[in-house]
Amino acid sequence: MTEIAKDPAPTEIDVRQLVPAQRHAKIFQLVEALTPGASFVLVNDHDPKPLHYQLEAEHPREFLWVYLQSGPTVWRVEIGKPLRAA
Repeated sequence: MTEIAKDPAPTEIDVRQLVPAQRHAKIFQLVEALTPGASFVLVNDHDPKPLHYQLEAEHPREFLWVYLQSGPTVWRVEIGKPLRAA
């Protein structure tokens, strides 16, 4: 089983103000910096599904992805690093 620690209020990272070309680089930096059990909430203006595919391709089974809000104008996704792998 994989899990993340239940932080009462993970940090929200709002990338809506960043130039689209900078968003993935910033998010990848944040994912790579996560410690086991830590997470953050990504706030975006569109469904970040392509980001999910890219993360999975480059970091398979190294992160967790949970939609907290799915549009229509704001998407919020909790991205975390598992405490342990199955």
